[in-house]
Amino acid sequence: MRGQKTPSSSSSSSSSWFSHFCSSALRTKPVNSPLDTVLVSRNSTDALVRRLGLLDLILIGVGASIGAGIFVVTGTVARDAGPGVTCSFILAGLSCVLNALCYAELASRLPAVVGGAYLYAYSAFNELTAFLVFGQLMIDYHIGAASIARSLASYVVTILEMFPVFKDNIPSWIGHGGEEFFGGTLSINLLAPFLLALLTVILCLGVGESSIVNSFMTVLKVIIVIIVIFVGAFEVDVSNWSPFAPHGVKEILTGATIVFFAYVGFDAVANSAEESRRPQRDLPLAIIGSLLICIALYIGVCLVITGMVPYYLLGEDAPLAEAFSSKGLKFVSILISIGAVAGLTTTLLVGLYVQSRLYLGLGRDGLLPSLFSKVHPTRHTPIHSQVWVGIVAGALGGLFNVHMLSHILSVGALTGCRQVILLFQHAS
Repeated sequence: MRGQKTPSSSSSSSSSWFSHFCSSALRTKPVNSPLDTVLVSRNSTDALVRRLGLLDLILIGVGASIGAGIFVVTGTVARDAGPGVTCSFILAGLSCVLNALCYAELASRLPAVVGGAYLYAYSAFNELTAFLVFGQLMIDYHIGAASIARSLASYVVTILEMFPVFKDNIPSWIGHGGEEFFGGTLSINLLAPFLLALLTVILCLGVGESSIVNSFMTVLKVIIVIIVIFVGAFEVDVSNWSPFAPHGVKEILTGATIVFFAYVGFDAVANSAEESRRPQRDLPLAIIGSLLICIALYIGVCLVITGMVPYYLLGEDAPLAEAFSSKGLKFVSILISIGAVAGLTTTLLVGLYVQSRLYLGLGRDGLLPSLFSKVHPTRHTPIHSQVWVGIVAGALGGLFNVHMLSHILSVGALTGCRQVILLFQHAS
């Protein structure tokens, strides 16, 4: 009958669809595609504006890497590794240096456009691999942004409660934790989405404005970390460093795997390629430079915290702040809270920034709707992508607590870094 599909025609249609899917999934992106050439030459109205210098890029990398974790993770890992936690951070840092060198090499070889690990995978492997890398990174970035926003909201409330007018007057659906429903499956918090909306607005204003905010907050937290190291150095008792590895080398190596993700901010630098003034020179320098700065700061904090208090007496929730309080230096605890807010703010700001640029890259390549490829004509930012990123993170941050979000937080980053190493080997 007319219009009725026969089994042979259905089979042919399925085979044709599968063949088209395979050909599309296995195609690679040319290193110098026509669109990338136009974007790099700055002759396109859809190109981002190149305003970021070397210092801006370094501060983006440091801002993405050093959050509140420098005041918490250092102490919590030290409870198991002892003073050897310093070696844990050194080992993790060295492994990240190797990964960062891959990023630096690829950043200098490929066109200076957005994409980062996604772009590298698309150029070296194929479209399907690149899309999977993007998906895994988005899992990490979306959930990470929501988790950081919840933590930031908690720290903001902690600072507000230092004033008597706010003490014990902030409801749970704004303050610490959240208002829980369905046995804790949902945890409503309105401050986290508000903070995400505020940072999204700043990012939509332009890369210059957001870079100023990031630079100010990053410099502030680095200064606070240096003050913490300097003040704590006078309270160090070297006898606390013995034994250096009380639980053996195994715990030091285990600690290195835990703290590895404290260094992955260099991916944010790679995604800033299209907004860098001199990407071929500045990107490799910023990737390596920001990583070395982070390694130095982490080592300094580790030596101080394990030297001030015996490792087995360190607290779990706020080990560094408790260590200073035990020495009668409560003003440093206040500085740590301020540094934590600055650290979480920059980590969240850079995370939202990177997400929007990844969506922009996929929109340009046709893997997402063209809406994501649009750049504002005057602000020169991908506003549609940026707003979408803010909405997704805001929904997750407003509905789920940190515990629920943290279960799958590091999956995307680990796989993305692994793909960069593999494609670097492939490209070489």
